[in-house]
Amino acid sequence: MWSYLPALGLPLLGAAVVVALWWLATIVFGIQPFVLPAPPDIAKAFTRLPGYLLRQTQTTLMETLAGFGLAVLGGLLMAMVLTAFRVIERAIFPLLVAANAVPKIAVAPLLVVWLGFGSVPKIVMVFLISFFPIVVAAGAGLTSMPAELGELARSLSASRRQMFVKLRIPWALPQIFIGLKVGITLAVVGAVVGEFSGGDQGLGYVILGSGASADTPLAFAAMTLLGAMSVALFYLVAGVEWLLLPWAREISG
Repeated sequence: MWSYLPALGLPLLGAAVVVALWWLATIVFGIQPFVLPAPPDIAKAFTRLPGYLLRQTQTTLMETLAGFGLAVLGGLLMAMVLTAFRVIERAIFPLLVAANAVPKIAVAPLLVVWLGFGSVPKIVMVFLISFFPIVVAAGAGLTSMPAELGELARSLSASRRQMFVKLRIPWALPQIFIGLKVGITLAVVGAVVGEFSGGDQGLGYVILGSGASADTPLAFAAMTLLGAMSVALFYLVAGVEWLLLPWAREISG
């Protein structure tokens, strides 16, 4: 149990130091709450509208998880296709790079026009932002298997399917989880971008409305919830990796 204290205590200590310095800066420089709220002002915003903020958090969380789930499914399938068929990779991968380079904030209003004002355009935005890192990481993992393992499998008369399932995919899992950890944090960003561009729910909508009404503490409360959500989701994916890949820890350690 004591071995986990540094992993838990150091991040909490770092967060406490940042909050203390932030609070001290607002006092020393006399910064008004509508410019930069102090931590107590943000706490008051939480206590003022706890039910409202929790409902908006739930909305953003559901959009994030739905879009991320689709990105994981689509990204892994795309990576398998690209690595299995080099001709398709040469034809499609440049298009994926070009599509990823398009600013998603420019696409968000079009999604509203095409898909309406519900949760669907937000989920699609999450998918678009999370998809590319998962494809790249999974593709890198699926092509990183040492040649010696492939030669050994062929000497044992392993079929292409057996090599893919029993060698390539297990070898690629650490790289795949890198893509998943990057993708889950970007998924939260995607949900907020979608809510900025046409929504009446979610933490992005709260931030946008708070800015229009100069309720900066409420905006910071929403951003704090977004940060907490990102951290929780990231460590959830990292926890799944820790449970599923004990052998990877042994190799890297």
